[in-house]
Amino acid sequence: MKKYRVAIVGATGAVGREMLRCVIQYHFPYESITCLASSRSKGKILEQDGMQFVVEELTTESFNDIDVAFFSAGGSISKEFVPIAVSHGVVCIDNTSYFRMHKDVPLVVPEVNAEDLKWHHGIIANPNCSTIQMVSALKRLDDVFDIQRIVVSTYQACSGAGNAGMQELHDQSLAVLQDQPVEAHVLPAAADAKHYPIAFNCIPQIDLFDPINEGYTKEEMKMVNETQKMYHKPIDINVTCVRVPVLRGHSESIYIETAKPIDLATAKDLLAHSTGVELMDDISHQIYPMPILNVGSPTVYVGRVRKDLNKENALSLWVVADQLMKGAAYNSIDIGLKMIEMNLL
Repeated sequence: MKKYRVAIVGATGAVGREMLRCVIQYHFPYESITCLASSRSKGKILEQDGMQFVVEELTTESFNDIDVAFFSAGGSISKEFVPIAVSHGVVCIDNTSYFRMHKDVPLVVPEVNAEDLKWHHGIIANPNCSTIQMVSALKRLDDVFDIQRIVVSTYQACSGAGNAGMQELHDQSLAVLQDQPVEAHVLPAAADAKHYPIAFNCIPQIDLFDPINEGYTKEEMKMVNETQKMYHKPIDINVTCVRVPVLRGHSESIYIETAKPIDLATAKDLLAHSTGVELMDDISHQIYPMPILNVGSPTVYVGRVRKDLNKENALSLWVVADQLMKGAAYNSIDIGLKMIEMNLL
């Protein structure tokens, strides 16, 4: 099997560290791994599976001897460096939002729309973390029942805001428990005018409010636009995104309406046999997905599956995934593995 010279851009971040782990533990066929980050991290040692990797500074010359690059260093970095990498013949799998809605860039979850990889031009975009777990869970239901409408509320972990988000939850929790003043600098959005504590709190805002779609945040509109792009149809979608005091693992309460009547047994069977999805749904024994159970897993977990009380064509379900894994790092590596399988890399 051919082996590839791999670069991880943003290797010291929360997602970048998981990318390094996934490349190694999920057997991406690498010849070498180059860990790239800003000048502040140059020389830092990253350890993974008994190996050590010295972080190099990201420059315009970083891609001279690279075959495939996984980017997770922020949209501005991807905007600047992905075109440079592509000009060197590097296939770039980008975890930021910058390229997701570009018409000539496929937005891919391998279990959902792997065929879109065939028309890539050197760049493949990784969807938003909350979008990934939703479209993965709903794919087979859409295939059979034809989803027309989705209403989803998310319960998103602080690690979705990176290491700073996790640190803020940790520091604020300690401050509250020790009856100390609580400082907030990161959430709901670092660039916004106000910041609120997340410890023992829920914040109904993730990212900035969208200037075009009044009342909705950019995170909410990402889920709308990305789902429609990957499903190749204008599904009616309504989203509310909430940050919750959980370190890791996003949860979603999803309600769907379909063109065809839904049989509950068939729906559960479809979910149980969906690639990358595990059905955890035994209410007689209180078995259902929770973030605390699923950290570190690349799987999307589904439970609380139930018919609507009044409509024959409506279903509710609860979906949980580790957003640093399936929602980011693992899906990126899985895209690369799927491209190898399809002889596209």
